[in-house]
Amino acid sequence: MPGRETIKDKKPRKVLLATRNKGKVREIRKLLKGLGVRIQSLHDLPEAPEVVEDGSSFGENALKKARFYAALSRMLTISDDSGVEVEALKGQPGVYSARYAGEGSSDRENNQKLLKEMEGIPSPRRGAWFRCTIAIVSPEGKEVVAERFV
Repeated sequence: MPGRETIKDKKPRKVLLATRNKGKVREIRKLLKGLGVRIQSLHDLPEAPEVVEDGSSFGENALKKARFYAALSRMLTISDDSGVEVEALKGQPGVYSARYAGEGSSDRENNQKLLKEMEGIPSPRRGAWFRCTIAIVSPEGKEVVAERFV
């Protein structure tokens, strides 16, 4: 139809994925392929500082990162925070999942600490889930937050 724009007519919109995790960038690029967006990451902004994830929830951390990088880059920004929560440990390690065994700890070290803390807890009480929260923030300050448990 004359005068009507389609997504194919538009220049791809840049979207910033607020991560330096190359695997995550690959996954998101694959998921959003064909949608008219060009995914960039913090690798494209090498001078961008790290954001301290000091929130008390995954949502607070994801929003903090998305807000910061959206303001810095002036791009629509997607950020996430995620981790494992164990029922018998009252939701721990939660937001501390990546550093459960201390700052800079490996996945293996975090898992070893988690297993040690669960010693003596019977199998039926070892229920756990993975929680992921994604925040999307526009340069104008519009925000969307979504959360999923698996």
